[in-house]
Formats: sequence, structure tokens, C-alpha cells
Amino acid sequence: MRFVRAAALTAAVTLSLFASGCGGTDDSTPAGDPTRSAPTGDTTSSAPATPGPKVVASTTWVGALAKAAGASEVTLVAPADVEHPPDFQPTARDLKAAADADYVLYAETDGFAPRLIKAAGDSELITVIPVEATPGKIASEVTRLANTFGTADAAKAWLSTFNAEYTALSGQAKAALPNPAPTAVSELFVGYWGSFAGIEVTDLYGPEPVTASERATLTAKKPKLVFTNAHVPDVDPKIPGATRVKLVNYPGKDLDLLGVFRTNTERLTAALAP
Repeated sequence: MRFVRAAALTAAVTLSLFASGCGGTDDSTPAGDPTRSAPTGDTTSSAPATPGPKVVASTTWVGALAKAAGASEVTLVAPADVEHPPDFQPTARDLKAAADADYVLYAETDGFAPRLIKAAGDSELITVIPVEATPGKIASEVTRLANTFGTADAAKAWLSTFNAEYTALSGQAKAALPNPAPTAVSELFVGYWGSFAGIEVTDLYGPEPVTASERATLTAKKPKLVFTNAHVPDVDPKIPGATRVKLVNYPGKDLDLLGVFRTNTERLTAALAP
């Protein structure tokens, strides 16, 4: 049996990120051209603004970290509308920009990482953490990348905004909790959203499809909520009487990490409504 008790939830999620399956800020994010953000700097100054680095990022998670850290130009390899970005199969054309970038960023869980590394040529390679949308991990990665890019001021400003909005959104989700608060079971890679919303996650399932015996064990927990991963739709224990909450981890094509938190706050509060 591969279920993990609530007391070991945080450690289990962190260690298992190396096989992560994650979601996006909506169920079908529109595809678009490679995502590029506006150059940083004061455009009203008589002196030309100093552009941030040119980055090629494997996925929207990776690209959003780079953008938050101050990268002014971010090109994606896996489009924002891919159901499970680490499984994307890029073409040579998709990888072409890597050789012209200042930095090429990827997570070790990206299945196409070896091809991206090969395509990078002389561009500087940087590995970032697999998806874990928790404030501590995000702050650590954004700060580290900003120190590499030389964009510490931009990252500091972004983190200030992020911390304030994270606190507000988490408070909004927790304020919607009934008394007593419900418990939940969760797909392995979205379990940390329980802490965000003040909801105890009593068991984890996945990332493989749930068997009949595992479903019986989960059902016996009598959860009020089931957290499912928006990008692994086939992994759903379908527990009778429990409310299903489809949670996401990947930003959309705008590379807005806070969009992930806004989306999940909306979905959690809707599930908690009387």
C-alpha cells in the first residue's frame, strides 16, 4: 500500500517531486507564441534601459520562476496548453532558441531535459526545482536565479508582491472553512495545497491510477474533499459523497505564478461553500 499518513505529508511530497505530475492555471490554457515579458527598467529615462537576460525555459513553471527573478525575455519549450509539460516531445525547431539564449533553464523531472541540454550549446545551463508551489521554495529559487541574472532589485519587488498576495489568498481560503473543517485525500503532487487552505490531508494517492483496494482504503477515511491534479485527469479515486477539487500547479502562458494561487483559491472556496 503506498498511502502516506498526514504526519509525513510534507516530506513525502518534497521527496517525490522527482517523479512529479502537475497541473496548469486552467484546464486548457490557450497555446501561444513563445512567451516574452516586457524589458525591465525605467522606460522614461533618457538612458536606455538595461535589459534582463534572455532565457529559454523548459516549461511554464520554470519560465515563471525566471520571470519572477527579473528575466526580461522568456521563451518556452513546452507550450502552456500541454496537459503534462514534462512529457512534452519537442521538435528541433522548438529547441532552436536554446543555443541563442543567455541561460537555459529546466527541471530534472522534465523528460526532454537531455535534448534541451544538448541544444543549449554554449548557453549557460541552470537546473531549477521541480514544481512545488510553496512560498519558501518559490522565494528560494527566485532569489537564487536573481543573483545569477544580476536582477536582485526586480526579484525583491516581485517577492514583496507575492508574499502579500499569498497571505491574502491563503487567508481567504481559510476563512471559507466550515466548523469543523473538512478533511481531504489528495493526489500526491497537490497535497501541499492542504496547508495553504488549512485543510488536513489524511492520505495521498497516485500518481498511478487508483486500484480497487486503494479506493476502498481512501473511502474508509471518509474525506469530505478529494484533491485531484488537473494535469493527470485519469488519476481520480472517485470517492462517493466527496467533493472533488481540481487543483493546478503550472502557470499559464502569462507566466504568472500568482495566477496558480488565485485559481486554486477560487476552486477551494467554491468547494467549501455551503
